[in-house]
Amino acid sequence: MNKDVVITCAVTGSGATQDKHPDLPKTPRQIADSAIEAAKAGAAIVHIHVRDDDGTPCRDPGKFEEVCELIRASDTDVVLNLTAGMGGDLTLGPPDDPMRIDEAATDMAPAHERLEHVRRCMPEICTLDCGTMNFGHGDYIMTNTTSMLFALAKEIQELGVKPEIEAFDTGNIVHAQELIDEGLIDEPPLFQLCLGIPYGAPASTTSMKAMAEMLPKGSNWSAFGISRMQMPMVAQAALLGGNVRVGLEDNLYLERGVFASNADLVAKARRILELMGARVCTPDEARERFALKKHR
Repeated sequence: MNKDVVITCAVTGSGATQDKHPDLPKTPRQIADSAIEAAKAGAAIVHIHVRDDDGTPCRDPGKFEEVCELIRASDTDVVLNLTAGMGGDLTLGPPDDPMRIDEAATDMAPAHERLEHVRRCMPEICTLDCGTMNFGHGDYIMTNTTSMLFALAKEIQELGVKPEIEAFDTGNIVHAQELIDEGLIDEPPLFQLCLGIPYGAPASTTSMKAMAEMLPKGSNWSAFGISRMQMPMVAQAALLGGNVRVGLEDNLYLERGVFASNADLVAKARRILELMGARVCTPDEARERFALKKHR
């Protein structure tokens, strides 16, 4: 069991959840404020996506800059972890005409463009989604080719930012090992095991244990489950020696029928961990453990 646990809070995500939660953070100010509240509740790391003011997900570098500036200007120290997963979104046409690509729902960007906000904001961490997969039912594919991942990993390394390797299934860990073997990811590697997303690894003890046992020696890792499995996977990750992630990106409810805030979810995870005999780590402890560089 991990007795010193780092909590990450994933503040808003890139899903179409803007109409599913009355107080989902949407504007840069709302996202920053919610991240600060989560940090005060015990999150050492905040994982940031941004949205247009109407709530639809976007990857506007200016909005990332605004969120980061607001958090950094506050009196709350927290590790910044920016998504770099957007820009690999492909929605094909229907089965009888798959090449009729849905251009409105497709956003395929070059590697350099996908990291523009990371260059501008220089967080301690940015994500690296290590695979391509069906992401729910329909014609949408989360697309990250092997050559794209090599290009992203190389530029992230050159920036001096720590990649958080997002692993949605066991094959993603195999690809991450290739990047490590090629010298494109610095030691110690940092993994996020993402469980419960259709059609990736399920949020179960079996999946988490199998993936954790596949990780390269010396890896740091965290894990989460979505929806009702968020809190069970908090306990499971700590028991297996990992760290944890919660937040409105992955689950909208504190309990059945009760909408949560990010701070609520962090506080609940903290209570679970402390009742198990674990201690929640500070941002500086997370930086030391994960070998992070605070650029600003």
